[in-house]
Amino acid sequence: MSQDNKQQIAQDLVTASIAAQDGIDISSLTFQDDRLICILEVSPALGAQMEPVRQDVEKVLITEFSDFTVNVILTAKRGEKSSERIASQPARIENLAPYVKHMIAVASGKGGVGKSTVAVNLAVALAQQGLKVGLMDADIYGPSVPKMMGLSGRPQMQDDKLVPHEAFGVKVMSIGFMVEDDTPMIWRGPMIQSALRQFMVDVDWGELDVMIVDMPPGTGDAQLTMAQKVPLAGAVIVSTPQDVALLDARKGVAMFRKTGVPVLGLIENMSMFTCPECGHESHIFGHGGAEREAKKSGTTFLGAIPLELDIRIQGDEGMPITQAQPHSKYASYYQDCASTIMGVLSDSSVKKASA
Repeated sequence: MSQDNKQQIAQDLVTASIAAQDGIDISSLTFQDDRLICILEVSPALGAQMEPVRQDVEKVLITEFSDFTVNVILTAKRGEKSSERIASQPARIENLAPYVKHMIAVASGKGGVGKSTVAVNLAVALAQQGLKVGLMDADIYGPSVPKMMGLSGRPQMQDDKLVPHEAFGVKVMSIGFMVEDDTPMIWRGPMIQSALRQFMVDVDWGELDVMIVDMPPGTGDAQLTMAQKVPLAGAVIVSTPQDVALLDARKGVAMFRKTGVPVLGLIENMSMFTCPECGHESHIFGHGGAEREAKKSGTTFLGAIPLELDIRIQGDEGMPITQAQPHSKYASYYQDCASTIMGVLSDSSVKKASA
């Protein structure tokens, strides 16, 4: 591993470990022979309560760099209050994807809410609007985008970069192209960070109007990596209507806001089921919960998508409903959501928040 790679991985690990803490910053991080020394600056008043954070950072670094003697040191900030220091610092955000005008994270607080189906159909719907669209499958542990887009096989290399697969006018990259379908992904945080970095830097995406990023469920390493490595235009939170799912969706909204990422809105998936025989509408998981949560959290309700057999079948067959039945009422749900998202992006308040 090169010195630059070691430095970057260590920096990312520490940044992720302290991201949720106010009043603590990285002062320096150096490799000296067989030693790794990390100095964290904290507000003097918070010194004692930051000791567990210091210990957590040290454990993370020891796990990753077991060949080094790791020392993590707390030192007091001088000459300014913690709040002043934080306010004066620019956001620690790189831009590993300058070729994308709008990068949108499609996320969920928990699994099983149909997030990947939403991401795939939004990407196709946006391409149908004439936009240049990429779809990055960041759901490292359960990559399902290749199957839903009807794609397989390792990407080709050209000029030392991976060439993304393409389907339905959308460029696609996924870890699912690199591993066998039945291979379990047992990855630690640094490996996830490295994979996402490669997807942004080592793939020849070309110029894109929009990139949809299918995030893994939850609020972990992948979410922090994306928030820190690219200026996300915003996040779309997918939830089913029931209270249990909405509790996790609420955490997702809070996480993105805390990292400075605008929340473009909530989508209620599996909102209702209409019996194909009698036409009766059933609210299996409840109804309207995401819309109420959107109002409560002060964000946009992007729309409700039904629990519909054709949507599931087309996804399993590698032909998203927006492509297979573009003029159907089921495709229109995603098309309307896509239009609403682009409308929210054009709003001046979102532009300001994502600047």
